[in-house]
Amino acid sequence: MLLSIDWDAYSGTRELVFDAPIWGTRDLAHDRLDAWRGRVQKRGGQDWAALEEDFPLYSGWQELAQYAGMPAFVALSHADAWAWLERFPGQDVLNIDSHHDLASFSGDAARVRPGNWAGLGLRAGLIRRYTCLYPPWHAALPVAEGFDLDRTRAELEPLLLPELLGRVTLTRTLPLPPPREVQALLLVQSPAWTSPAHDAEFLELAGRLNCATLTQPMRRLSAL
Repeated sequence: MLLSIDWDAYSGTRELVFDAPIWGTRDLAHDRLDAWRGRVQKRGGQDWAALEEDFPLYSGWQELAQYAGMPAFVALSHADAWAWLERFPGQDVLNIDSHHDLASFSGDAARVRPGNWAGLGLRAGLIRRYTCLYPPWHAALPVAEGFDLDRTRAELEPLLLPELLGRVTLTRTLPLPPPREVQALLLVQSPAWTSPAHDAEFLELAGRLNCATLTQPMRRLSAL
């Protein structure tokens, strides 16, 4: 299988944080940096640490170091996952993510974007079967995708052909696969959705995995 990891599965939010990007955001330059500056100012802070109470780094990311030594790639956005899929076509994909990435609710449905790369990959035959593994902390966020999996699947029914939806699994309880079962790994920063306060840990993980660069991640540590 292929293992895809969106950093927003770990750099997340708490319940009732109404300016959290998990509820819906674009993926433009403003959303990747200036929107986070605005969140700091709203909280009366002077640095990224002001975000930590509402936007924590959840545990579990350290376990990803077990995949060191296999082909690994880092990307700024899941829109860049297409090049990764083309290197390893026709595999099962496990995506650890706060979003299913199977369909976008606006914009050009045929253009590869962070919200639809997996659905387009299924349709093109680049993905055989697709599993979205939502992070455990979604269980405490009633309006998050990964809280009510039946509801989320029902939302996908009008967006995906039945044949494609039949190759999709949504779960919150799957263990990490053993390294021997993973052919290649993709680590995605998703800066529009992940706190700049956690860039250091993201870059540390990319270094431990010796990731080749598909697209350069952001370094926002001193950008406030």
